[in-house]
Amino acid sequence: MLKPGDTVAAVSSSWGGAGDEAINWRYRQGRERLEQVFGLKVVELPNTLKGTDYVYNHPEKRAEDLMQAFLDPSIKGIISCIGGSDSIRLLPYIDFGVIRNNPKIVTGYSDSTVTHFFCLKAGISSFYGLSLLNDLAENIKMPDYTEHWVRKVLFSKGPIGEIPVSKEYTSQRLEWVIENKNVARKFEANSDYELLQGHETATGRLIGGCLEVIDMIKGTSLFPELSDFDDAILFLETSEEMPPIWLLEDSLRSYGVMGIFDRVNGLIFGKPYRGTFYQEYKEVIKMILAEFGKEELPVLYNASFGHNEPKCLLPYGAFAEIRCDKPGFAILESGVEV
Repeated sequence: MLKPGDTVAAVSSSWGGAGDEAINWRYRQGRERLEQVFGLKVVELPNTLKGTDYVYNHPEKRAEDLMQAFLDPSIKGIISCIGGSDSIRLLPYIDFGVIRNNPKIVTGYSDSTVTHFFCLKAGISSFYGLSLLNDLAENIKMPDYTEHWVRKVLFSKGPIGEIPVSKEYTSQRLEWVIENKNVARKFEANSDYELLQGHETATGRLIGGCLEVIDMIKGTSLFPELSDFDDAILFLETSEEMPPIWLLEDSLRSYGVMGIFDRVNGLIFGKPYRGTFYQEYKEVIKMILAEFGKEELPVLYNASFGHNEPKCLLPYGAFAEIRCDKPGFAILESGVEV
């Protein structure tokens, strides 16, 4: 559990844009939120702010930063600066014993799915959601929804409880240039959860991430054991690349062939970025599950995690519930005591 006064480390395990001159103002804005809104002390690792080119060319240095953050006893949390597309390149340089023996609060989403799977393989929990350049650095202020769930999940030992869909969302693209610093993005009304199928309440421990990133992990030593999906709730979301319908179809079909749909108790999907392919994705999900005889598997859709703003935080390994009678989602225990 975090508390005001704790030290957290900002890491660039994926894209290194936080250190680019044109974007560094955005990093500073996010850092100020951690300090002023949550009362945390923020430190950078040696390579956090070395910029896009250096960070891309040195995955081993990114891994060194991550290992250093875990090893430093003064650091209580590790916050991803942002996602990207290639943090799987850190895998050869990761010491899973270091992670296992030095558990921390770890947050991030998108390509940070890789970091979460590092933690999963090491046997510790982490938190899907919350990156510094996106969520924390939102122009003008953090969305109240995001701030609420950061406090509830990371700063409280009590059960997390019911997680409603955010009433508003945005995926408006507003360039990260200093001229836009005081320009707020436009939010629009959101719809509620949709139950795509299922009748019974589903419970299980949370596992999942960004669909395209998990596809990159498949076939590597980092992919979870199939037993890790036993009686789990699988959460999935798609990125700002807005993957075509066929990609979702192929990806989900691979889950079926691997036997994962035979193991999980339910699925929950985040709202597609910008709502693109909102209806089409629903049809694909139901079609693929039907191919594997899983027409009754509970599936909840349109959750507030992933690439739209604002978002909640999902603790890996936490015991959660999908309700079908009145579609809803709850995490039934504390995320910091999993």
